[in-house]
Amino acid sequence: MNKSLRIRELLESGETLVMPDAYDPISARIIQSCGFDAVQCSGCSIAVANCLGHEAELDCTLNLQVTRNIVAAVDVPVMADGEDGYGGSDKIGETIAAFIDAGVAGINIEDQIIGAAGGVAVVEQAMMVEKLQAARQAARSAGNPGLLINSRTDALLASRDRAAGLDEAIRRGNAYLKAGADMVFITYIATLDEVRRAVRGVDGPLSIAAGQPYNMREFSVDDLRREGVARVSLPTLAILSSVQALRTALSGFRDTMSFEHLTIGDNLCTWQDIAEIIGK
Repeated sequence: MNKSLRIRELLESGETLVMPDAYDPISARIIQSCGFDAVQCSGCSIAVANCLGHEAELDCTLNLQVTRNIVAAVDVPVMADGEDGYGGSDKIGETIAAFIDAGVAGINIEDQIIGAAGGVAVVEQAMMVEKLQAARQAARSAGNPGLLINSRTDALLASRDRAAGLDEAIRRGNAYLKAGADMVFITYIATLDEVRRAVRGVDGPLSIAAGQPYNMREFSVDDLRREGVARVSLPTLAILSSVQALRTALSGFRDTMSFEHLTIGDNLCTWQDIAEIIGK
């Protein structure tokens, strides 16, 4: 089955689709082996895994390379992090075609101005609408008209006033749906009340990032299910837990020059575990 059709089936099932974010092939394979039905690529996590100082330094070439390797590592649908499309409406078609060639089932396209000086800023709504229209046409031209386009808006994060910022994000999200996006991803939602406002306001499927430092104590995935959120991504869970686990293991060894703090099956997996994950 076309992976884009599969991910649409999952979203239309009536169940909230939970998509942990991968940063390399093994993290994607672990996500699949843990029973998740789809994988989201995280540009932020890919940047961290490649020791880039900022996500803005993640160019399209590296993003595509990692994404292609993630797609090859799993059988479930993969959504790419297309950042801002790596250009305007005149360039985004090339980006969409390249990610489709990499085998993705869907892609995030955001309205944030990547690397903006002075903090987070978003492009004019009309510009983002043009980019989404061009992206949808590019998907048709590339032979995958069902490519799931997740329109991300950072209007809430860019605003000094959270209430006004959320209103702007909802307004933009609805405009993006009309332009050809399939889903709206509002970043930086931090409370369950904001979740409820977004679900009520967005005239289509809503995606929320959970497990973030600013919201992980505010709501659970079950809370989001009850509120009718269509999709939940976990952008940083894999990379933060992986880095912490490795740092704990190595710093403990450095300080003691022993392995007493490590236990097979607890801190360390077995080679049998590895074989089961990678299928060899």
